[in-house]
Amino acid sequence: MSLGAALTACGGGDSGGSSGSAKPVGQADIDKAMKTPTQLTFWTWAPNIEQEVALFEKKYPAIKVKVVNAGQGVAHYTKLRTALKAGTGAPDLAQIEYQAIPTYTITNSLLNLAPYGASALKDKFVDWTWGQVSGPGGEVWAIPQDTGPMGMLYRKDIFDEHGIQVPGTWDEFAAAARKLHKAAPDVYLTNLSANEPAAWHGLLWQAGAKPYAVSGKSTLSIDVDDAVSKKLAAYWGGLAKDGVISTDPDFTDAWYAGFNKGKYATWLTAAWGPAFLSGSAKSTAGKWRAAPLPQWDASNPVSGNWGGSTTAVIRSTKNPIAAAQFAQFLNSDPASAELFATKQLFFPATKSLLADASFTGAAPSFYGGQKVNEIFVVAENQVDPSFEFAPFQDYVNQQLQDEMASAIAGNGTLAQAFDRVQDTVVAYANDQGFTVL
Repeated sequence: MSLGAALTACGGGDSGGSSGSAKPVGQADIDKAMKTPTQLTFWTWAPNIEQEVALFEKKYPAIKVKVVNAGQGVAHYTKLRTALKAGTGAPDLAQIEYQAIPTYTITNSLLNLAPYGASALKDKFVDWTWGQVSGPGGEVWAIPQDTGPMGMLYRKDIFDEHGIQVPGTWDEFAAAARKLHKAAPDVYLTNLSANEPAAWHGLLWQAGAKPYAVSGKSTLSIDVDDAVSKKLAAYWGGLAKDGVISTDPDFTDAWYAGFNKGKYATWLTAAWGPAFLSGSAKSTAGKWRAAPLPQWDASNPVSGNWGGSTTAVIRSTKNPIAAAQFAQFLNSDPASAELFATKQLFFPATKSLLADASFTGAAPSFYGGQKVNEIFVVAENQVDPSFEFAPFQDYVNQQLQDEMASAIAGNGTLAQAFDRVQDTVVAYANDQGFTVL
């Protein structure tokens, strides 16, 4: 579908206006709406979210929320786009990852929450997350729910056995990778998965890349093959070519087995990784520790982000006030936000939880009693708020995944793969009616 057709098909109603300067909704109207019997439909893949929903329904007994799991990732977004295109069947609200927000703002599919009081929540959330959900005109397109600042989980026992120090820079990381694999040919310092473009974007984010920049509704720049991207491609491509890191597809049976058998000595992951790994590699309990990502410039530590999502209101909703209030409550109410952190084990987006000693002080035995959250809280505050995603990130990710897999399989270098992605994505953007700078 071209950009023009998408804007027509997915525009929805005009509830709430499209800019941050839209007229605020009065408190009397909000009070009335929240006392009017209403049912909202919320599409989310968050497990066991009923407890958070119950908190909202207790505060607003007239509002009932129907929770629907429409799938995760591609399945979720495909169903949402289909409903928007058809003009029927879309939910009132939907969980949307940060990387997918531009896909829906570019087609006017999300309700601007600023007139409903959302702007007042800005200081409650980590700065970079608010940058991901807000627009240049003061629009608020979604409310942050969780995040994925990146760090490094590592096997302390393997490091100790082979005299490896925790690498503080990427040069030290590369040297450690060669040292370890030479001493233990069946062990790799880490694994680079071609099928994980979101993780790759996190590494690009940390390195200071600006692969996409959107201006208005139809103008953007695409620099997937810029100097920073080429630097990363040469770095990781060199380690892969030398055979000192593995290149297994992740989240597969073989990948899980690799963790349990000690094949990987580190996992470059996000803040949700520690809880995930403790459930997936139980045989290695007590052997893992956490550290910051290695740095390109040790004097200026930065991190990237991998994952995390938001709650957005679909612009076609017939209940914009109730939906907007639910999105805000769900993610900013202290009790609800705490449930996400303690029950779903989501990494918080709210500053208050990130500063809560009961959260930062957690010392899981899987990590030898280390206060792992402290590492990722620091990383959270080192994420660049100016990073942008493309308005067709799913397409970019597929091209990146295919080309990285081809290069890792021996068809050229990763740098050449990025050149091909650049050409393909620019052509696609032009076909969709964008002006590419």
